[in-house]
Amino acid sequence: MKFLALALLLTTLTPLIAQPKSSWRSATSAELQNALPARAQVEKERIETEMRTASGIINGQGKIIAGVVLITAGYSADGKYSHYFLVQAPITIGDIALPAGNYVLGWQRSGESLIVKFYDAATGEERGTATAHRLPTGSRVESFRIWPPSDHSMIQIGRFTLSYTPGA
Repeated sequence: MKFLALALLLTTLTPLIAQPKSSWRSATSAELQNALPARAQVEKERIETEMRTASGIINGQGKIIAGVVLITAGYSADGKYSHYFLVQAPITIGDIALPAGNYVLGWQRSGESLIVKFYDAATGEERGTATAHRLPTGSRVESFRIWPPSDHSMIQIGRFTLSYTPGA
């Protein structure tokens, strides 16, 4: 009887033990520093990043999704790009499915929302457009923040947010 109970317990727990940890959490400053470049390759330019604005999430396998503000003054980006975005695990933002890769994003104000465009960092090819919506009054303004899915599943740019779903 004890053997049967032990076998049942092991059969029940084995799938839980064998599953890879897939929870996402906020990345630490050190993890962001290691993952994000001090100068991001954007088309033919290497644009400096503002590391104090870096934010990201990381999963149990060490895959990170992170972003940082680009210092674009004096570059040919000409307002087209505002942020560098590193994706090591697939992510869907609005209706845009982004595979692992390096991206840049830029935004334009449109009434009470932002129109956010995502581009391939190396080529400048547009990957898609999403609409960021204004946060309720009284919410904290962030230059850039990726909230872990357990908290909000949103990317915050200033007073605006985009919803997202991380992949595995």
